[in-house]
Amino acid sequence: MAAGFLPVDPDEVKKCGRDVPDFVFVTGDAYVDHPSFAPALIGRVLEAEGYCVMICAQPDFRSDEAFASLPRPALAFLICGGNMDTMVNHYTVAKKRRDSDFYSPGGKTGLRPDRASVVYGKKLKKFFPDVPVVLGGIEASLRRLSHYDYWSDRVMSSILIDSCADLLIYGMGERQIREIAARLSAGAKATDLTDIRGTVYRSRTLPEGFENGGTVLPSFGEISSDKKKYAESFGIQYRNTDPFTSERLAEPYENYYIIQNRPALPLSSAELDAVYELPYTGRAHPVYDSLGGIPAASEISFSITSSRGCFGGCSFCALTFHQGRIVQARSHESIVREAKKLAARPDFKGSIHDVGGPTANFRGPACAKQLTRGACPDRQCLFPEPCPSVKADHSDYMSLLRKLRSVPGIKKVFIRSGIRFDYLMADPKREEVLAELSEHHISGQLKVAPEHVSDKVLEMMGKPKHSVYVQFSRLYRKVTEASGKKLYTVPYLMSSHPGSGLSEAIELAVYLKKNHIRPEQVQDFYPTPSTVSTCMYYTGLDPRTMKPVYTASSPHEKAMQRALIQYYLPSNYRLVKEALNAAGRRDLIGYGPECLIKPYEPAAYAGRAGGHNAKAGKGGAGAHGTSAAKSGGDVKNSSKGSRQRPYNKQGGKK
Repeated sequence: MAAGFLPVDPDEVKKCGRDVPDFVFVTGDAYVDHPSFAPALIGRVLEAEGYCVMICAQPDFRSDEAFASLPRPALAFLICGGNMDTMVNHYTVAKKRRDSDFYSPGGKTGLRPDRASVVYGKKLKKFFPDVPVVLGGIEASLRRLSHYDYWSDRVMSSILIDSCADLLIYGMGERQIREIAARLSAGAKATDLTDIRGTVYRSRTLPEGFENGGTVLPSFGEISSDKKKYAESFGIQYRNTDPFTSERLAEPYENYYIIQNRPALPLSSAELDAVYELPYTGRAHPVYDSLGGIPAASEISFSITSSRGCFGGCSFCALTFHQGRIVQARSHESIVREAKKLAARPDFKGSIHDVGGPTANFRGPACAKQLTRGACPDRQCLFPEPCPSVKADHSDYMSLLRKLRSVPGIKKVFIRSGIRFDYLMADPKREEVLAELSEHHISGQLKVAPEHVSDKVLEMMGKPKHSVYVQFSRLYRKVTEASGKKLYTVPYLMSSHPGSGLSEAIELAVYLKKNHIRPEQVQDFYPTPSTVSTCMYYTGLDPRTMKPVYTASSPHEKAMQRALIQYYLPSNYRLVKEALNAAGRRDLIGYGPECLIKPYEPAAYAGRAGGHNAKAGKGGAGAHGTSAAKSGGDVKNSSKGSRQRPYNKQGGKK
């Protein structure tokens, strides 16, 4: 048995002094014993409660024997598709197969099926029909009720139905799994587990008392055939994601209901500390060493999670539905203890790669009332501008970073997860905060996400007006020039988001040309499950207001919008010219300094078919577009650039 790891086969279970495990955890990712991975986190939480958990990572889904030969757990099977929805993991926004899987040995693809949670659930129920099966993780969380599925271009039913599972955990699952384990251990049946917060179950009838604290959603039949009904249903779900203000939800099917209980309560700082200080090894299981290791493990091996949750409220982000809007943070003491452990590792090179969470500079709830009354169901914390109640204060985060810098053996502490620039700009001490970050915590490039320059598009994205980013850029330029350092921003840009037509895409291209910014990669909007933006994409309606929203749905228009952001690439010439002609902007074709392209196609590309640029489209869209550009008024392009892989922005825990 590998020292320090959870057991991965029946022989290792026996070495732990048990005949059978209490839980068998089937996962689509390789086994990495780090709290950024659901099996490790949930497995360690259960281990701390005295249970034995066996990890079954990436079983051969093509083989019945791989599942039939699993030991029968004493309590339940647990399933997690992985740290990413498996369809996002497998396919680009153009629906082309990716050529690598960063959560698999050596980056190899093909070790997990499409819709892994569904495949694993059906296999387990086939061979162990009377053993409870519990789903969790990002894939289950975001597909817990009926949802639009981009890859099949249809509305799919709850993943609980398709997987044949008994119970689904949504959100971060520590509270839920402890209660589930305790009740099953006490003799309860899976059908008895109907009142646990943060879970979803199937029922023939509405639960007792539902009329006094529940909402019946439009039926699956209605929302799968009527886009307006879908938007209405999603709007109700969106307003019921807060643990303090939400109600129970019931989605009717032909002969039963899918019941969503209220979200789990957030963990306290002490509870979060306890979870993250369990005895993780922080490494991928040694069985993968000879197979090239696990690429994703290297990304987080020397990173520290300081918080979870996000009150940023971006329309295209799934965090509201998964981790929630109430930020929960670990104590300084706990984080410093983890840093000291990292510094003592023989493979530590002196740098902490990241200290943060979904957003590095969020270290607590947006305002004091959120911990007792929750986040406002019909108001955003930062959009369209920061709420007067928002506590825009970086003193706690800066104090934490100073403590980490002083730990013996630590030379550098970086913040690779990026910062929310509008929150920073709301802090009266923003200049001194940015100066200290630039001096100690930025390695050449600072990741920020303006996403677009059109205020019309930014409104649909739930992002601040472009003027806020301009103000931030000027401040960043002022601070970095004063320091004498050559530092750059990496602005993430997105094409084809709902609300963006060709005119808005051209507005962005003109801005980039004027400011000498040349993005090396571009993120085309990716309609992933359970985001406001995906609802807009499918229905043409904003579910928060039910107002119409323009959406570029044809692949050709999406290709033109993406090409406009990289107007300077010869291979994009024909698409850019077509877009400019279609939008009536021939004034941007010529030899003037404001023109995007010249009247004639570059000779090297004459005769070639126009289409997607290979560099921009490869993995398409596994990440936001990146460029490394000096910030401020007229910015010059840097040859530097980085590629952000789609690791754990969604927060892929069970």
